[in-house]
Amino acid sequence: MLQTFATLPFSNPDGGVWKQGWDITYSPSRWTTDRPLKVFVIPHSHNDPGWIKTFDRYFQDQTRHILDNMVQKLEQHSKMTFIYAEMSFFSTWWSQQNDATKEKVKRFLNEGRLELPTAGWVMTDEANSHYSAMLDQLIEGNNWLFENVGVRPDSAWSIDPFGQSSTMAYLLKKTGFKNMLIQRVHYTIKKYLAEKSNLEFMWRQNWDLSGKTDMFCHMMPFYSYDVPHTCGPDPKICCQYDFKRLPGGKIACPWRIAPVPITDGNVAQKAETLLDQYRKKASLYKSDVVLIPLGDDFRYDKPDEWDNQYNNYQKLFDYMNAKSDWHVEAKFGTLRDYFEALANREKVKRGERPDNYPILGGDFFTYADRDDHYWSGYFTSRPFYKRMDRIVEAHLRAAEIAYSLARIADTKKSIFDSDKNMAEMLTFSRRSLALFQHHDAITGTEKDFVVVDYAMKLLKSLENTKKIIQKSTEYLMSDGNDVFTLDETRQSQDSIPEKQIIKLSSANERYVVFYNSLASNRSVIVSIWVNSPYAIVKNEFGQIIQSQCNPVWTNNEQYSTDQFKLLFVVTVGGLGMVRYSIEKAGRGENQLHSLAKIYFHSSGNNYQKIFDYQSDRSDVTLENREISIKISRNTGTLQEIKNKLDDITSQVKVEFIYYGTRGTKEKSGAYLFLPDGLAKQLSSPSVFVRSTKGPLSSEVNSFMKNVEHKIRVENAGDMKNLGVEIENIVDIRSEQNYELGMRIVTDIQNEDNEYFTDLNGFQMQKRRYFSKIPLQGNFYPMATMAYMEDKNKRFTVLTGQSLGCASLHTGWLEIMQDRRMKQDDNRGLGQGVLDNKRTPHRFRFLLEKRISSGTNAQSTGFASLTASKLSDDLIHSIFVLPAKSSINSPQIKHFVTTLNQPLNCELHAVNLRSDLKNRNNYALILHRTAPNCGFKSRGLFCTPGGGKINLGKLFSASYHLSEVKTTSLNLLWDDKPIEFNKLPVEIAPMELEVFKLTFSS
Repeated sequence: MLQTFATLPFSNPDGGVWKQGWDITYSPSRWTTDRPLKVFVIPHSHNDPGWIKTFDRYFQDQTRHILDNMVQKLEQHSKMTFIYAEMSFFSTWWSQQNDATKEKVKRFLNEGRLELPTAGWVMTDEANSHYSAMLDQLIEGNNWLFENVGVRPDSAWSIDPFGQSSTMAYLLKKTGFKNMLIQRVHYTIKKYLAEKSNLEFMWRQNWDLSGKTDMFCHMMPFYSYDVPHTCGPDPKICCQYDFKRLPGGKIACPWRIAPVPITDGNVAQKAETLLDQYRKKASLYKSDVVLIPLGDDFRYDKPDEWDNQYNNYQKLFDYMNAKSDWHVEAKFGTLRDYFEALANREKVKRGERPDNYPILGGDFFTYADRDDHYWSGYFTSRPFYKRMDRIVEAHLRAAEIAYSLARIADTKKSIFDSDKNMAEMLTFSRRSLALFQHHDAITGTEKDFVVVDYAMKLLKSLENTKKIIQKSTEYLMSDGNDVFTLDETRQSQDSIPEKQIIKLSSANERYVVFYNSLASNRSVIVSIWVNSPYAIVKNEFGQIIQSQCNPVWTNNEQYSTDQFKLLFVVTVGGLGMVRYSIEKAGRGENQLHSLAKIYFHSSGNNYQKIFDYQSDRSDVTLENREISIKISRNTGTLQEIKNKLDDITSQVKVEFIYYGTRGTKEKSGAYLFLPDGLAKQLSSPSVFVRSTKGPLSSEVNSFMKNVEHKIRVENAGDMKNLGVEIENIVDIRSEQNYELGMRIVTDIQNEDNEYFTDLNGFQMQKRRYFSKIPLQGNFYPMATMAYMEDKNKRFTVLTGQSLGCASLHTGWLEIMQDRRMKQDDNRGLGQGVLDNKRTPHRFRFLLEKRISSGTNAQSTGFASLTASKLSDDLIHSIFVLPAKSSINSPQIKHFVTTLNQPLNCELHAVNLRSDLKNRNNYALILHRTAPNCGFKSRGLFCTPGGGKINLGKLFSASYHLSEVKTTSLNLLWDDKPIEFNKLPVEIAPMELEVFKLTFSS
């Protein structure tokens, strides 16, 4: 799609009744007796699981009535059909139904009059969500549906997410779906495709050279999915065929021409007018089969609407179908009916590519629905909860894996079968995170009280997953004894986590277990809060290791005298656990322990005596064996990075900038970014700058208006040495109509101002700055990383949370940090965004030298192996489990190894998911990345080996694998068992694969 963007003028001429299109004409002779126009009118109700109301309020007020009516009216009206997508609501309703009602629903499904397309837990956002969470919500919804109703969906329906990602098309394809429908795409792209009758196409992944990822996709052509914008190009006419809007109802047509009941006296004229709209819409497609959605948000909640739509449309259908010279066959249908008819018309199997249908690659961001109204604001709205989403996601994944490993190891079935609460906590956490992937949840586009409702569920999920990790680790490391406590807690859903203090004693050792949820070995610096500045740290073999003590600051200049950060390097195997010990030491007792040195680079005095400190008015240099960075003493911001190993240096200047909102009637809000011009540089009258230096970690802290900014360089001896750690704590609660960003100015000479951002943490997508598009249209979602490159070097930014980003000039990256809007942007929310929080952000900067030719000339981009592994490490931190003070050494094992060998560098264990209904069955989900080999890989604790994996030798001897099957991503379409003990399985580059593992007791 990037090439298409480059060729289009992005002008917006008035198209007449179809404002964003043109005056559609057609020849009636196009349709014949042998090739009539087939019309499928598809009643639907889009139910947001939270937006203006909470999930529970929506269910009580509307959704339960919609589904109750569905059963009654499908029984009453034999030709009526209905589609419904959101399983979070449907499962809640199902749990309240009697057997007779459930049997009716199953009958409607078997008859093909009811369809549950996509059947995810929600209709997921596709910009901010990580692919693993997108997949989890699909698994949760699809598996609930199959287990309870016996249905496996194969058509997808995505009408409301604010832009469409090719990652979702891939997930659907690998799940077993045949076709998909999308709606919210930039109006210029819709017009361009419509002009060529290319609104239906095979959506192919950029990296796919064979077409195996092709997904048949239908793009809706008009402004919205409501009735006025779905029957044809003229909303004034289409609205007259929305029989919920009959006079006397609660809603009317904005064009002030109301629908009227269809009678014998008006059916001829009404049918002819409607058919004209159907024909005009059909002329935008190739097949002469046309899809007409009939619904909107929370429609069909009243019985009268069902009756009015059915009775009036059926009269229209009967009249049309009786007119043989009109060559039309119109009826109610489902999404599957439409795609089946299209495939039959084109003489292909459903999901296959018909002749002359195009192949498209890329994504459909950034979305604009009209004028210059680009929906790039929601990429950043409410970033506190975008960060919380990633934290819960990492905890859930770690809990899933730890729970599975402990449950498999529990061969006596003594613990995990009896503790049903564990399974209930896991289910709650799965579904709460799945719910938050909804396109009005993680997006930050919901009412304030709805945010709180989501966040309370996320907080409960976080507590649940911590308990599951704790209990699972206790089983594996301590035979189930109650030995661990939590390392940090949150006081509320909108608070930053607080570290727990480990009280050290010289008389007794304190034990801490570290759990690595990644399937590769790791060596990382951990930070434990303790009550003494002097300590002795021992590894699992009882050897004293190097440690460093940093202060815990109570304000810019003062630190605590009874709380300290203890830093040391932990080495732990893939999916493994290891025990370290800590004890209090006297001053100077431990030669391997160091106190950090403190430097004040602006005004500042400190009269406390624990740490050495001094004033230093020079610029700051931080370095380790691999990199050296320069930081301004005046601003406390990065200026330069040098990669010592590759002998390359790059200007990397960090600035903080801000945007206001335009002064016109239309202003920025939760969805829209409508700035008042170019960004302005953030200026602070005085910036307090402080550095803390030690042998393991050195950092600079600066305190400016609205931002606490931290830069850190570590010396752990692994790949993290290559990255520059950036942490921003952002607080813009004192501002109004204000959008804060971090600008990174480098000397990278990226051609044509091209750069790459990731899609959902799964793949990279090339971007280009276009001056013909407004500034706000040049911002894109950044879920996990972005990079720019030239022929000599690449600069990558990794992020621990999803945000919006842009490259507005050569060598620049702008990453938005937070936004505060006092007004609504007229997209239905009815409020601004004023519930900002003190929000932490995490980033890593990586500078790499290119060792082979080639830049970003192709549309396909790939992260380097180092960047990919650094991203995994950033998102999936080591888990810290302090033992209670009363626990002694024999009660905790020194380490636990669950893998015979770590996975190859290219393989990532997305999940090891328990089947909660069958304790012997588990789903191992693997992703093979495709790293760019033009950069050296350093500091890795894994071995490059392609995509081969010997499943029979993967787990340690205590895990008895008895059967392996490959299956679809939603776990519902199994293949035959494979001979896992003989030959390794090979996963192709970029592919996700799922293996159903059965373990014997």
